[in-house]
Amino acid sequence: MVHIGGFREWLITTAMSTRSHQFLATMFYSDKMIEEVLTRNSISDFDFTSDLDNVQFIDYSKLEISEFENEYEKQILESIDFENGYKIVEIKGEKYDGYVAAIYEPARVDVVVTKYLGKDGQYLTKLSEQNNALVAITGGGFADPTGGGTGGIPLGITIDNGKLVYETDYDKKSLKGGLVGLTKDNKLFLGDITSKQALAMGIRDSVSFGPYLIVNGISAEVNGLAGGRSPRAAIGQRKDGIMLFLVLDGDRTLGRGASYQDLVTIMENYGAYNASCLDGGTSAGMAVGNKLINTPITKSGKHMSRPIATAFILKADKENSGDF
Repeated sequence: MVHIGGFREWLITTAMSTRSHQFLATMFYSDKMIEEVLTRNSISDFDFTSDLDNVQFIDYSKLEISEFENEYEKQILESIDFENGYKIVEIKGEKYDGYVAAIYEPARVDVVVTKYLGKDGQYLTKLSEQNNALVAITGGGFADPTGGGTGGIPLGITIDNGKLVYETDYDKKSLKGGLVGLTKDNKLFLGDITSKQALAMGIRDSVSFGPYLIVNGISAEVNGLAGGRSPRAAIGQRKDGIMLFLVLDGDRTLGRGASYQDLVTIMENYGAYNASCLDGGTSAGMAVGNKLINTPITKSGKHMSRPIATAFILKADKENSGDF
């Protein structure tokens, strides 16, 4: 039997963490009750940006590692596939399952955008195929006022190959976070900055989303069931330069999925120095070889994904990607 208070906390936190399903909470509970629940179940924001000096790339192809600090380090650093430049690790939790992709060549990580920018999105598998990707993961959010958005209008600042390709308002109060970008030095940068500032500092690719999970090795403070439980996606980078793509499945109708605390803990376990949420829910996907390896689920329980505006990919082509 589910305790009524527990159900209320789960419903409000889960519904209010979306942009299109908040009515599931507002139709049953007063604004005062919703505000009280969200105050109890919150995640802190950061008032500083990434300090990237502590990210120093290590070329593991020139090292022999026989001992590992813990099981997570072993999963990341044992038997690295230097030819393809990535490894997929399957993970399971009490209320979710999913995958971590360790990306060993961050110079080959790009943001890609829908061909129909401003109008329609594309499925992650199509974005992967069109851009010759080995691995692809959902990117930032997109305008979706009714829950049936086409995925064509990305939120916030979208930079592709050093050019600002789209900019819209970003609801910082609701989503927290801000810019999630890669510098020309292939370091993951997190910060609430303008597009002008981003271009001036050499951001080559970016989306906007949040909340941030870890900035400069400092983890966000999570109170209660902040964000509810939902399918999730996230991106991170370790101090040694290895990037982490994370996707976690769940079924919101059954109370399954990951909380923000789950994301923080997983990113901590795998050594992230900077990490942020990416778009979640039905949008949360990871493709390998242009095929989804996780199982997105719609709010009606159907096993299917949806068109999205942006994605992070690991390019198959190493040309002009620089050295790790």
